[in-house]
Amino acid sequence: MAYLEITLKVAEENRAAAAGVYQKYKQPFLDTVPGAESKELLGRDEDVQVLHSFTTAGEARAYLDSTLFKQDVVGGLAPLLAADPEVRIYDTV
Repeated sequence: MAYLEITLKVAEENRAAAAGVYQKYKQPFLDTVPGAESKELLGRDEDVQVLHSFTTAGEARAYLDSTLFKQDVVGGLAPLLAADPEVRIYDTV
């Protein structure tokens, strides 16, 4: 199993819109992305994290190059971000 963690700096006034982007693309992610197992939105005062799980780390990397991610998700989130996202991929040991 592998995890893709994307940390987003989103101002409080933009969080509802960012959550809307998450909701819009969650099911298409689960239905169409190879190896996708789950997707969760985590919030805290300083940022928002989207935690995805995949069968393999390679599938997580491939998702970052997909049209769904690059055009749809990034396109929807870009105007809401206060800084560039931090992207990390973890492989279970």
